[in-house]
Amino acid sequence: MFYREKRDQPTKVLAYESVGFLAIITLSWLDELLSLTSLLLNGNPYIPNFHESAVEMLLVLAVWLLVAGATRRLLNRVRYLEEFLRVCSWCHRIHFKGRWVPMEEFFQQGFDTPTTHGICPHCLARNKAALERARKAKSEAAIQGEDNPEKGDNSAPTMPNLTGQEREA
Repeated sequence: MFYREKRDQPTKVLAYESVGFLAIITLSWLDELLSLTSLLLNGNPYIPNFHESAVEMLLVLAVWLLVAGATRRLLNRVRYLEEFLRVCSWCHRIHFKGRWVPMEEFFQQGFDTPTTHGICPHCLARNKAALERARKAKSEAAIQGEDNPEKGDNSAPTMPNLTGQEREA
């Protein structure tokens, strides 16, 4: 059902856009037919000019068509980009229907979808902990280096290089 609602959104956007342009055209014609400008300007005489209203309407229709075309292209592009799946760069799990599933399980189901990369919460926590351990080790080495200046290390902490077994854990 969620998927169907997403597909209906472009139709709703284009419908609201169309209603707005139709309201502009309607007000333009009502102005000519009912002399709305003379009512708004305290009874000053106003001579209707239907040729001018027709040109205004054609201009509004042209703008409407341009805006509707641009909106449709943009919404199609957004729909295309929303189809991409998030794949964890570390363990290659895929975020699918609110949970992270192993890539093999996902492809066994026979999906043919373009992918993009992200990081799942499990790998993010594990890598943050590894980075914190590396920083802690560096600070301890710096403290030991102050005691023994010959062994000081001024290099910045680096991300640990995880083996395949550690990535799958």
